Parts: sequence; structure tokens; C-alpha cells
Amino acid sequence: MSEPIGDLSNRMRDIFRLVVEAYLDRGQPVGSKALAGSVSLSPASIRGVMQELEERGLLTHPHTSAGRIPTEIGLRLFVDGIMHSSLPPARERQAIEAQLKDRSIEDALEAATATLSGLSACAGVVLAPKNELRLKQLSFVPIAADRALAVLVGMDGSVENRVVPLAPGTSPIALHEIGNYITARLSGLTLGEAQLRLRAEIAERREAIDAAAAELIAAGLAAWSEDLDQRPVLIVRGQANLIDESAAADLERVRRLLDELEDRQEIARLLDGARDGEGCRIFIGSENRMFALSGSSVIAAPYRGSDGQVVGVVGVIGPTRLNYARVVPMVDFTAQALTRYMR
Repeated sequence: MSEPIGDLSNRMRDIFRLVVEAYLDRGQPVGSKALAGSVSLSPASIRGVMQELEERGLLTHPHTSAGRIPTEIGLRLFVDGIMHSSLPPARERQAIEAQLKDRSIEDALEAATATLSGLSACAGVVLAPKNELRLKQLSFVPIAADRALAVLVGMDGSVENRVVPLAPGTSPIALHEIGNYITARLSGLTLGEAQLRLRAEIAERREAIDAAAAELIAAGLAAWSEDLDQRPVLIVRGQANLIDESAAADLERVRRLLDELEDRQEIARLLDGARDGEGCRIFIGSENRMFALSGSSVIAAPYRGSDGQVVGVVGVIGPTRLNYARVVPMVDFTAQALTRYMR
């Protein structure tokens, strides 16, 4: 269990910071001789401090190497207690904002994600706002005595089918009448609005629709509502950035990470966890179950729509050896730029 950064002596904080910064810069274990020129301590004294930091769970040494690297707990301590977010350089801010001009929402999200990926040398990800499907037509075709095929047509021309239970004795004429009711009363509404209208009209007995018909319509609408709620609208760009010269020494980790990036549903769930904060959320290594095997980090921040509500999340996925001081402000600024764009 690590201790808060404030519980470390000034000497320990200095050595800890130098080890983390050197590791993030070069990706190699850091030895006492490499730090001797940066502090007024002998290599032997530096080794003693590094040993104490290791005993506190902040550093470790891989294999038989005399050099140290930060543990995941150490990286978390560094990120939370030492690094402070600031604006990225003007050049990077301009590159991000340039991707949001005169584009549709979908194109702007893709372009911003690709730019963020290129600037950070990570995989860029964005959880896009969900477009509410508006109902144009919902019809039911009997396929067995107890089942019907529900065919939903959206106002955007999309067509999807689902099999729903059919009440015994439901006739094709009744199904046709149900279709007429939907076209007349529910067309043009979102699925949520259609469900509310259906419940209200049944409660007020404003329509001659029996309980069996109402249940059938409700089942059809619910099937799509649940499906759309669970379907992530996720964009991933720049996976190739994860394969660089340093990846050659750790091909198994990179392979695992690329495999993990194929699971869009899990990535969407992970990003959803960043919706509740005002700024960036950082998941380091095994802090998130999904990327525990590859030991990767996720930096993500929410962005908001015109009503001020969170509508999506943008971020990057890469190795734990990230330049957090540079990448965190970049992700945070991209989220702010998307919020301004959405307004």
C-alpha cells in the first residue's frame, strides 16, 4: 500500500519524480548513476532512497536489473499528486480545433479523434452521442401461432427486424389494425416518446386498442429501445500508433492491447465511467479490468451538448509509459473543443 505524496521527505519526492520522468521519457529502468547529475547525492545515497521508495510500493525493479521503474501505484501517485493539467501548446490546440470546422457531427468526431491519436501517438477513441431513432412504421407479420416478426422502419430509412411473442388467437386483421394505429398515432416520435404516448392513450382510453394489441406494440418498442441503449456508438482511430520502435521489445503486450481494442462494447462501458467527472479520468494498468492484461492506460474526458448535459466521452488508449503531463491537457482540451462545437 503506498503512502500519500505528502508523507514522503523532500529527498524522496525529488528522487521519485526523477525516476518517473526518466522512465516515461525513455521507457527503461532508471539507475542511480543516471540520476547522480540531477541531485546533490552520491549514487549510494540515491540507491538507498530508491530502495525505500520500493519498500513503500512506489518503485520496483524488473528482472535482475539494478534500475527501477514506477509501479502502477507509483504512476497513480505521480499523476494525482505531482502533475497538473494545463493548456496544450498553441500548435496542438489549433490542430484540434481545425478539425471541427464546417463538418457534420460524425465527421467532426472522426477527425478530432484521428488528430488526437496522431498528436498523442496513442489510439484515439470517442463515444459519440446516440442519435434518437424516430419511428416511421412498426408492423407485425405472423410467423408462427405464438410469434410475430416486428418490422421497424425509422424516419431515416433504417429497417430492422425482431421476433416478439404473439398472443394466442391474434389474427392477421388485428395485426393490420395495429399497424394502422401506429402509423396514425406514433409515427414521427422517438421510441421513448412512442412508449409514453401509448401508455397515456391506453390510460385515458382515447383509442380503441385492446390490451393484447397494446402489449404487442409495447414489446416491439421495448425490444428496440433496449437494443439501441446497449449499442455503443464508438469510434477508434490510430491503432497503428501503438506499434512503434519501442513496441518491438514488448510485442506480447501490444498484441494483447490490439486484441482488447477489438471489443468495442467493453471499451464503451469503460469510457462510460468517465461521464461523471468534470475533467479527465485516468485509468492506469490494472485499475481497469479490460486493459489489465496489456497493462495499458486510458485517459478520457466527457464533452457536453447544447443543454449542458454530457453526451459523449473522448480519450486515448496507450501504454502506461505515457507522457501524462502532455497527453492529459490534450485530451481535456479536445473535450472542451467538442463541447463548444456541440453548442
